[in-house]
Amino acid sequence: MGDLTADNGSTLSERPIMEEINISSSLKDLQTDEQRRILDTIADVRKCGLDSILSLPQLVVCGDQSAGKSSVLEALTEIPFPRNDNLCTRFATEIILRRAPHNKLTIKVIPDDQRSVAEQNKIRAFQESIVDLEELPQIMKKAMGIIGIDGEPEADFTASAGGAFARDVLSIEIEGPSRPQLTLVDIPGLIANATKGVTEADVKMVAEITDHYISQPRTICLAVISATNDHANQPILTKVRHYDPEGDRTLGIITKPDRLPAGSGSEKAFISLAENEDVFFRLGWHVLKNRKFEEADSSLLERNLSEAAFFRTSNFKKLPKESVGIDTLRSRLSHLLFEHVKQELPKLRQDLEDALKDTRSHLELMGSKRSTAEDCKDYLSKLSQECYDICKAAVDGHYEGEYFRTPIENGISSRAESEVSICRIRAVVQNLNTEFTDLFVRNAHRYHIDMDKEGASPFDPKSAIDFKHRFDPESIIPIRVTKDQALKWVGRAQAHSRGRELAGNYNPLLVGELFWEQASKWEALATEHIEYTSTKCRYFLKTLLEDKCPKDVECRLWDSKIHDALKERSKAAREELDLLMTEVKSYPINYNHYYTETIKKRRQNRQRMALEESVKQATKTETLDSEEGHSQTITSVDIEQVASTLTEDSGSMEDFSCEEALDCLIAIYKVTQKTFIANITTQVIERHIVKGLEHIFSPYVVTRMSDTEVEAIASEPASARRQREFLVERVKKLEDGHEIFRGVLGGGGGRA
Repeated sequence: MGDLTADNGSTLSERPIMEEINISSSLKDLQTDEQRRILDTIADVRKCGLDSILSLPQLVVCGDQSAGKSSVLEALTEIPFPRNDNLCTRFATEIILRRAPHNKLTIKVIPDDQRSVAEQNKIRAFQESIVDLEELPQIMKKAMGIIGIDGEPEADFTASAGGAFARDVLSIEIEGPSRPQLTLVDIPGLIANATKGVTEADVKMVAEITDHYISQPRTICLAVISATNDHANQPILTKVRHYDPEGDRTLGIITKPDRLPAGSGSEKAFISLAENEDVFFRLGWHVLKNRKFEEADSSLLERNLSEAAFFRTSNFKKLPKESVGIDTLRSRLSHLLFEHVKQELPKLRQDLEDALKDTRSHLELMGSKRSTAEDCKDYLSKLSQECYDICKAAVDGHYEGEYFRTPIENGISSRAESEVSICRIRAVVQNLNTEFTDLFVRNAHRYHIDMDKEGASPFDPKSAIDFKHRFDPESIIPIRVTKDQALKWVGRAQAHSRGRELAGNYNPLLVGELFWEQASKWEALATEHIEYTSTKCRYFLKTLLEDKCPKDVECRLWDSKIHDALKERSKAAREELDLLMTEVKSYPINYNHYYTETIKKRRQNRQRMALEESVKQATKTETLDSEEGHSQTITSVDIEQVASTLTEDSGSMEDFSCEEALDCLIAIYKVTQKTFIANITTQVIERHIVKGLEHIFSPYVVTRMSDTEVEAIASEPASARRQREFLVERVKKLEDGHEIFRGVLGGGGGRA
């Protein structure tokens, strides 16, 4: 390849010695093997198209359309970019400067990842190398034709044809022995309003392109503003401060300072801005003098000499030398990019590996291609076997597989199941049953009778608070009553149920009626527990399918097979509950000795309390003084009074029968409650909700499906095929990037 021709007609290899000297010695000191290796790594990763997937370290030149971005780029790169029709700002332009033994300029286009695979492949095939820089405008126009925005788009590129801007990226790689290690991304300048040839859609697209680049956390923004306009009126500063409010990754660049009247307030304001006193950026500010319109034909060397003279003589001479001029900016940016990339490279590699793992997971989730009934059945057979194995292990509580390896939460929660992953459905159900038992024992009775003096549990006003995630506490907390109120309630029920029993006795059916009222909340609490547990099991299966198959297959499989199966299981559970409630609503039948023991214990407690009270009343204590002056305390118990108190009539026969009926109610409630809880958790939850979940979608189910069914469930729609192509292409990009990192950083992923 021949020498590249500069804009003044001389070849780049024949430039005057003075222009060569303009590349400072400090810049050459940065041209180390480490810098080349690190910056080339990012350039190679960008060539893979990974900038659409990962946030890459980069310098992005941004600003308003008339801020002078093109002149800044031309001075930085020493490449005379075409400015007619604003060609190089119709799309993002990546400019890669590399130090190499020979001059070389290569132009490529990196396609927008939203294009079809065919379009992307055709755009990637475009590559041009030039000898003379005067050919650059023609090549860039050709690149625009490939992209499809010059009015004569190539065939097959109708998606973006007709627009003034595109999301594709033009890549210009410039190599030479005096080039700095520097990569810049120039994006279209912000446009205030639509004009002839620029639509509102174009204005919006340019704003979106700007937002896309400057919002990335690894982007260093080079915010270019013009001194001919008050900086407060330049939108780019608002944008960069929105995405970088602390100014940690923004370097401001002021152009056209020579247009300001010497000594004016505007000049003083921009000098203050350049001193970082107005709008603060951690990376500071830099000032450049671009060529005026009448200097358009001057060479880059003449441009640099004019700039140097301006900063020696104007009021801007008060600024530090490292903050003015193109040579110091080039050195400053090269060093800034090198340090930025060096810091971000290890984290970028980890992000790439994470993205590769995630993309491979999504591709694996899609399974193999499915175009025939045989393909579909084979896919469903493998899927069902995997789901069967995981589901059976989860139901049995065997959590050895990879699927069950989830971190245990450290937080303390009042809800036991919130600490357990839904994939461990056995643990979830066990915790729910435990919670149900606690809820039932503490809140399922309609009345809480204050009999703690007789050994009963005291009333707990917060008994329902622990279950507020499932119930309104006020709706389930028991009604608190005294024992006298409870006896009156029993008395009223006894009056309503009186039969031919003798005075002092009560109708045996009375206990049943009292029990029905005391247990009136049982059905609602049991129904809620069954539905809640059923929802958890439904969520378990839903999550399993979401993790193991693509969305379209999951939806069709759920609607055609799983939904109806779960509905049948819930129906069977409801029918089982109805049978249990039929027994609860019948007159109690009991053969459990705990019932009689409870009654006996309650009677003994009452007798003991009565005896203690009688002895207390019959006890007298006297203090006697002896002749020796000592006092003596004598306690005596009147046995006759104790016997008389115990045997005297303490109430009517009705009161006695009410007391007995209340004892029977409490005893039968405790016995029946234990049985009911056991029946709900085993005969309903276990038998109809949990047991056999693995059989809902198993290989046996798949073998019984017809070809029509398997195709309806598993066939791959056009959207899924496009998604597969997208993921395959994404994996390829990430794998290419991964190989680049392996070559640069080695297999260990250590710090560069």
